[in-house]
Amino acid sequence: MKISPRIVLAAALLAVAAAVAFWPPARHWVQSVTGLAGPSNGALVLYGNVDIREVELAFRQSGRLTAMAFDEGDRVTTGAVMAELDAKPYRDGVAVAEAEVDRRRAELDKLAHGNRPQEIAEAEADVRRAEATLRNAEADFKRKTALQTTSAASISALDAAHAARDEARAALTGKQQALELMREGARQEDIAAAEAALAAAKASLAQAQTALGDTQLLSPADAVVLSRVREPGSMVGPSEAVYTLSLRNPVYVRAYVGEPNLGRVVPGTKVRLKTDSSDREYEGQIGFVSPRAEFTPKSVETTELRTDLVYRLRIVVSDADDGLRQGMPVTVTVPPQE
Repeated sequence: MKISPRIVLAAALLAVAAAVAFWPPARHWVQSVTGLAGPSNGALVLYGNVDIREVELAFRQSGRLTAMAFDEGDRVTTGAVMAELDAKPYRDGVAVAEAEVDRRRAELDKLAHGNRPQEIAEAEADVRRAEATLRNAEADFKRKTALQTTSAASISALDAAHAARDEARAALTGKQQALELMREGARQEDIAAAEAALAAAKASLAQAQTALGDTQLLSPADAVVLSRVREPGSMVGPSEAVYTLSLRNPVYVRAYVGEPNLGRVVPGTKVRLKTDSSDREYEGQIGFVSPRAEFTPKSVETTELRTDLVYRLRIVVSDADDGLRQGMPVTVTVPPQE
């Protein structure tokens, strides 16, 4: 018996209709897979992306670039010298600061040690000369006074002798005071001021040495060079990026979970991770769960999930390798509850 094609077509349409009627809604299936549906005791599957931190390296000082040691794609280790500025102006600055420190230290030593014995001896000799001058002036004044009583000396001569005596007496007083100051040494206030000046000079030297050290740009961590922004000979200023680095450790995965399954993803939970480009399975640990809900990001959402509120997770990959690249889609599996 030959079956009509129309009958076969009708039977096929009925089979398709029956399958559609008993198939779960697409939205419910997607929610179950992504952990956005109701709570479940089975393995929880989440989706996210690799999140590798990046660093823009820049000098703290301005100057002319003399060397760029790495190209894009090169691996660098912690402390590696990435680039260098012309250091001559900064070496000159250090030399000037060192000379100022030496000068200030010499001034302080002079005040602290006091005057030399030779200087004190010279001051004592000045006092003795002033005393002799005063004695001569007083003797001359006495003679002129005696002569003036007999009209042998004029009044003007007596006045000159009187002035010479007073001048010699004042000079002696000044020499005696100078000698006393030399014996006492510097005042404590002067010594304190000299100490403060020396401290300021040392601080300026430290700043100059720091600026000299900043002419070398060092890698802050083990990383891979993403971009080489400048070239030798360029003039750069503070905070102008010279390199962009991709940090090799730690490597994070950013994933999202719905509120019904939030209790399954507490910090410290061990998870498994897998990418589409490799059969290798990575191990990770949930390190952070956002306290704030947000809409599903476009990078992991489907058309049906755009209005669902989720919580962001940060997962630390324990055994990351070069197979994990920035932004790569990752499937996260949370073990079933016991």
